[in-house]
Amino acid sequence: MSNTNSTPSGKVPMGQKIAFGLGMLANQMFPAMIGIFTVVLVEKLGFSGLLLGLTYFIPKFYDALFDLIMGYVSDNTKSKWGRRRQYVLAGAIILGISFSLMWQLYAENGIMYNFWYFLLISLIFYSGLTIFSIPYVAMGYEMSDDFHERTNIMATSQLIGQLAWVVAPWFWVIMADQTLFPSSEVAVRTLAVYVAIACAILAAIPAFFIPSKSTLNENYSPIDLKGILGSFGEIKEGLKASIEIKPFRKICIATFLIFNAFQTTAGFSYFIIKYYLFKGNEDGFGLWPTLFGCVGAIITTVAVIPIVARMSKTMGKKKAFLFSQGISVVGYILLYLLFVPGKPYLFLFALPFFSFGIGSLFTLMMSMTSDVIDIDELNTGKRREGSLGAIYWWMVKFGTAVAGLLSGLILSLVAFQSNAATQTDDTMFWLRIFFVGIPILGTLTAIWVMKDYDIDEVKAREVRDLLDKRKGNL
Repeated sequence: MSNTNSTPSGKVPMGQKIAFGLGMLANQMFPAMIGIFTVVLVEKLGFSGLLLGLTYFIPKFYDALFDLIMGYVSDNTKSKWGRRRQYVLAGAIILGISFSLMWQLYAENGIMYNFWYFLLISLIFYSGLTIFSIPYVAMGYEMSDDFHERTNIMATSQLIGQLAWVVAPWFWVIMADQTLFPSSEVAVRTLAVYVAIACAILAAIPAFFIPSKSTLNENYSPIDLKGILGSFGEIKEGLKASIEIKPFRKICIATFLIFNAFQTTAGFSYFIIKYYLFKGNEDGFGLWPTLFGCVGAIITTVAVIPIVARMSKTMGKKKAFLFSQGISVVGYILLYLLFVPGKPYLFLFALPFFSFGIGSLFTLMMSMTSDVIDIDELNTGKRREGSLGAIYWWMVKFGTAVAGLLSGLILSLVAFQSNAATQTDDTMFWLRIFFVGIPILGTLTAIWVMKDYDIDEVKAREVRDLLDKRKGNL
């Protein structure tokens, strides 16, 4: 690990952007595969909607709380490798081991045994995710001081990260191929090991290829037990700052609304395609859930992210956000109309519009967060990528925990039956209503929240100039 400065002004070499992007590929591949493999928990292992919801809520709620502590630890680490890289590497190793173990589930062990086993290993997995992701994301925030280069960094990382959503849906096809695996349970147990190894390697790449400087001589707060316990004061200060800095508050709320409304119902697409479009008939069904995820991800990768990055430069980040989210609302409406039994190909026409929602969200919001971190430094004199990044992702993960619980409760509410050959018409009607209704409501509310977001390029450059002058006078 080299000790080169990790916070250059201006342009960032493409090699470093790619290294950061490969970390994002791992960061997105793990949750993408959890979404694919989770179908087995319901359809083969008999998890009820409530049990499924708890497997989402408990680990992710814990993960969200751990994020806040990890942000403080990462920001205050004194090391010859800098503040982030050693945690990224350690987290990658923990993620690989725990993910492979998490899916070693056998139906003969019983529902409750499998539930507790999965839940406990999930807690280890999400510990690894926090140890990896908080320092990793902070790396991205500090890679450049340039207003537009920050968007380029995040756009590149999202382009590479979106490959996870292109690849992951094809695992449904692999899992269903009985010439490869006798059952989807066996497929998940086997594939989880290969996914874990590949993703752990990808997650470790930023630790080796994104440079950083030694922090051994920095005047940071201690991260011993006393310091960590005292970090709650820093966390409280960071939370206060996130509330007081109006643009950051808006970023957090808007992300919470859009991403977690999407997360609440995203898994329903599989069940809608299977039980509404194909009436539970397995013949010809298997490819369509794959196409739903894969085609949407391809559109996001080759069209949405480049378009949004260009829009950000020409009209500004806020207008790009409002416009792209408005397009996504049209996409959700079209999805409801174009889910037509016997004509599954029709929903493909909605995907270009639908893909603008999540496809633009993190490209713009992570770039905006970098701008807010400059404002926080100007106000406090502290550079807190880890802490503010942790607060941002705490909002995301806490919401994801709630979204997972709501997913299970909605399945119970609409009387969805695990292991059933078909579902009732009422069940599928309400599942489709929830599938589009919740994301539309979340997106429209987020648009209203962001309508008066006030950090533009001029203001961001003024803040950056003041910071540079301050440093020059030290």
